[in-house]
Amino acid sequence: MKTTTNLFKALAHPTRLQILSLLLEGEVCVCKIVAILDLPQSTASRHLAILKNSGLVADRPDGTWVHYSLAKGHSAMADQLLAMLGEHLPYTREASKDRQRPPEALQKKKYS
Repeated sequence: MKTTTNLFKALAHPTRLQILSLLLEGEVCVCKIVAILDLPQSTASRHLAILKNSGLVADRPDGTWVHYSLAKGHSAMADQLLAMLGEHLPYTREASKDRQRPPEALQKKKYS
């Protein structure tokens, strides 16, 4: 039951749903998630950690940055939820707005 509870808790925040919407299009660097959603890096990382701990998201380090993608095969329920979200999230107003960000918003931000 704990796994199921963690899955639904991970889905219970608008920012995490926006992140999942971005990941439905493929692997995304955390730098682009920060730029597209206009979030502080620490906030994006916190939400990504929750998604990763729930089994919905996988990460891949690449030098200074980390790339995130949808996890596959973690659990049948997670796979089913991601499939359902894939049918609905891209059509939300927020997802449409995120896809329309100007190209300069997608440039890597530098953090000190």
